[in-house]
Amino acid sequence: MGDNRETPWAESVPRQRRRWPWPAGRPRERRRTRWAEFRDAYPRIVTMMSLGLAALLLIDTALVVKRFQYRRENEAARRLMTGMEKQQADALVTEGVGRAALAMALVRGQSIKDRGLNLSVALDEGTMDLQREGAQLREMRVRIGPEHSVGRPPGERKVTPPLGRRRVARVVDESFVWEVPEWVYTQRGQPVPGDRNVRGALGELAVILDDGTCLYSLPGAGPLADPAYVLPGAVRAEAADLRAIRVNLEPGVPVYFH
Repeated sequence: MGDNRETPWAESVPRQRRRWPWPAGRPRERRRTRWAEFRDAYPRIVTMMSLGLAALLLIDTALVVKRFQYRRENEAARRLMTGMEKQQADALVTEGVGRAALAMALVRGQSIKDRGLNLSVALDEGTMDLQREGAQLREMRVRIGPEHSVGRPPGERKVTPPLGRRRVARVVDESFVWEVPEWVYTQRGQPVPGDRNVRGALGELAVILDDGTCLYSLPGAGPLADPAYVLPGAVRAEAADLRAIRVNLEPGVPVYFH
């Protein structure tokens, strides 16, 4: 198409609507549409903008709530610390050791200050203590299950030992029927049976926590019946130790992982 700027405008062609006629000697001004007209002209754009703003507001609100919860938990943990423990926690932050080390130190401090019976599992040391207000009632050697990836990327999930505070949900014996996860058979290189419900798969005694984590003993049968194998994300203890503390393992007893 050529340059039509000098071509006269036909009378039959509708003119562009303007707020007022162009006055002589003044520069032309584009028509400013009102918000209602813009909304009617572009309903989808307005809807997407509104949804985007609402999503941002929800995210901001969630972040504010999380920040408030974190500060409240941090203050509660610091109230349980002695002056020396507060100095150590501040030193960890100052030296840049990292949040993980600080969190583990806080959890350990909470387990020591807990006035009731609790279990304290030191993941790095491979120990589990039954204690009350820091007084060690029984020390037990345990084995910690390693980290394991389940599935294939990008939808894979990691099974890891827990960190922080959990609670005892139930204590089971060798009559308990446990549905063995399919990935356990796959990891062990065993065929996946049609029925994965195995009686006594968690050993003579086992403790199931509120998040599903298992503290179990070596079973006599099933895919976990291997002294060299520890279920990923779980804790394996001696059956004798679990028998000794069985009377103390009521539902609701705290278990601290650090």
